[in-house]
Amino acid sequence: MGGADLNAYNLNHIQSPIVLQGSSHIAYRDPTVHYYAGVFRLYYTLVETEPDGQVYMYTAMSESRDLVNWSESRRLTPRDNGLNFSSPGNIIRHNDRWVMCLQTYPRPSGEKYGNASSRIWSMESMDLVHWTEPEPLLLKGEETPIEQLGRMIDPYLIESKDEPGKWWCFYKQNGVSLSYSYDLKHWTYYGNESAGENVCILNEKDQYVMFHSPENGIGVMRSFDLKNWVHDEGILTFGQQDWDWARGRITAGFVLDCRFVKGIGKFLMFFHGTGPEDERTIFDTYACIGIAWSDDLVEWQWP
Repeated sequence: MGGADLNAYNLNHIQSPIVLQGSSHIAYRDPTVHYYAGVFRLYYTLVETEPDGQVYMYTAMSESRDLVNWSESRRLTPRDNGLNFSSPGNIIRHNDRWVMCLQTYPRPSGEKYGNASSRIWSMESMDLVHWTEPEPLLLKGEETPIEQLGRMIDPYLIESKDEPGKWWCFYKQNGVSLSYSYDLKHWTYYGNESAGENVCILNEKDQYVMFHSPENGIGVMRSFDLKNWVHDEGILTFGQQDWDWARGRITAGFVLDCRFVKGIGKFLMFFHGTGPEDERTIFDTYACIGIAWSDDLVEWQWP
């Protein structure tokens, strides 16, 4: 991650599990978080219902130096419901640039969910704030044109623990599918696994730990080779039974390793919650981004 710690953090200063609170015309969904040089940058899907009822989705960001106070949303992608760039998966360092993977989620005719032309894209940055125009990832190889890739959403990039320089992209299609590349440009399809959506994967103690979203809550799977996975027992739902704002659904967990950050020393999980009804009722409004933390990826706490 790099950079000097400019702040002393204290998780006890976080008074609410809600990081960003949605409203009757705004929803915050699909968080990913990056820490660099003392700044936490939270990227997410910003869903806005305009006064005429039209819905637009953006990839947006907010910044914080203390995990308590967050800047106003900064939109990174255009207003275009035929694209709706959204669901930023994660940010990696590659060839002296930052690379973010994300999706399109087209809803040009007022569809509730992204249509069959939803695809995976990436964009690059030198400063984590200004980003290049998104480019599509041909995750089934250049011989398969983008029109024939099928609906794919919710990407995540992770480098092989056994073969540095080999990158895997996980994405929601037929469960979770995965492709690999050595340059983030030329991809080879590898296969699929039974899992939920919004995958996040850590390389921890020489195994891969996957967080994914079934119908409600966050599930955990583990693997040594990305082929053979074992499901942990139980689903993480944190304080859902006491949270009106997340009673409908908790989903899209993203875990950031902050054990090296002075004053934190833990894993942080960001997720989004919808409530009190579930997402079938209030998909485009009220969704909030929440936070929890853990020492071991098993037991979790929250404000």
